[in-house]
Amino acid sequence: MTERGDARPAAADGGDDRPVIDRGHYDVLGIGLGPFNLGLAALLDGADAALDLDTVFLEREPEFAWHEGMLIEGATLEVPFLADLVTIADPTNPHSFLNYVRERDRIYEFYFYETFQIPRREYDAYLRWVAERVPTTQFERDVTSVEYEADGDTADASAGGRFVVEAVAPETGQHYRYRADDLVMGVGSRPALPGFARDHADGTAPLFHTADYLERRADALETDSITVVGSGQSAAEVVLDLLERQSNHGYRLDWLTRSDGFFPMEYSKLGLQHFTPEYARYFYDLPQSRKDDLLADQDLLYKGIDPETSERIYETLYERSIGDRDPDFGMLATTEVRDLERLAGSYWLECEQRHQERTFALETDAVIFGTGYRRPTPPFLEPITDRIAFDDRGRLSVTADYRLDGEFGGPDDDAGRVFVQNAELHSHGVGTPDLGLGCYRNAIIIDRLAGHEIYPVDRDTIFQDFDVDQFADHASVHTDVPQSLSLTTE
Repeated sequence: MTERGDARPAAADGGDDRPVIDRGHYDVLGIGLGPFNLGLAALLDGADAALDLDTVFLEREPEFAWHEGMLIEGATLEVPFLADLVTIADPTNPHSFLNYVRERDRIYEFYFYETFQIPRREYDAYLRWVAERVPTTQFERDVTSVEYEADGDTADASAGGRFVVEAVAPETGQHYRYRADDLVMGVGSRPALPGFARDHADGTAPLFHTADYLERRADALETDSITVVGSGQSAAEVVLDLLERQSNHGYRLDWLTRSDGFFPMEYSKLGLQHFTPEYARYFYDLPQSRKDDLLADQDLLYKGIDPETSERIYETLYERSIGDRDPDFGMLATTEVRDLERLAGSYWLECEQRHQERTFALETDAVIFGTGYRRPTPPFLEPITDRIAFDDRGRLSVTADYRLDGEFGGPDDDAGRVFVQNAELHSHGVGTPDLGLGCYRNAIIIDRLAGHEIYPVDRDTIFQDFDVDQFADHASVHTDVPQSLSLTTE
């Protein structure tokens, strides 16, 4: 692809003698290339006729990759294929999943497949296909710092200015500089290991996160015992895969979770209405203390086990137990792994069964942690953290239209904005990481970047009301009555 800007070396800053290549100025620069920013790039590319923006998306990896460690054969996407990068916002976009199967001469195979939940490996192949087609992506660009350069001699951001983005090619060490009016940050999350396990996850022993499962699976299969920790979808998929391989390898398999049980994820049609634009808007307007309380009680909306995966685990165990056979499988809930120690080629896990308040040690040769992901504030933001607003718990303060709240931009608020992707769970609710809401968020971001509507922002899309005022639109509701009112009929 053609890169804009001056490719001639410029003088390097600081003590590094390597020259900096200036890549010029862009209207919009995306940092990170997961599904959400890739979807933004695809929608911007599909809107060329109506939108005149120079854009670039930087990714530190050499090629597109999406949860490579969990592309287990047989695992399916947890959302329908319509939750691709573009369809919900623009069904005619050439970067849709349906166009992918058409272009790959698989349209009839998919037609007879007759299911909405596609294989995860195929979704990954689709994402790679889009990443190769969209002309605004640049790989091997690891963003190291973001600064804000105000116009004129003043440091006042309200006078207008631009972002200066420094990046480096990890393999060669080559430095690059970009300038942009607006940024869209989609750097994703990082696997979260318990603190006591991090020093042991050095690649020399079979202890790792589910994110590395396919890469490290062979190490675990050669042991005599494996323990999986966690009860979300990733942990369940690993357990199922290990169960299906157990008879060929002969290991003992145990499954622990600190949750109260191995519960299914909420996947009813009415329950899924929490993953909608309406709920995101409703949640955003609640007091932050109420949001935090709600999120603590909504784990099973997005952290549980897919019902089909749960069924397959149970059915496998049932078949293994026929004829009084022992599946050599244990599962224990309400049990927290608090520490571990490595001794003579195995691990001792220090555990506590919380309901019984009993502690015990479990010996195992391999440990696989399905303990979720964390979203730290990216270190490249450090030069501008004094301009960014944080809440009282140190989380990024995000506006309703997915901008970082801070001291940027000109007097018309039409530049100097930092939009975020999947960094607003605390402000916008459980739908934040859901692929099905990616198009909604990107439609809002694109419309703000353009200053007018490019893609429609969906409203009134579900049957449920979350807000009393919305409910009152079709019901006889009086909202100005005292809370202790006793209704009587004379």
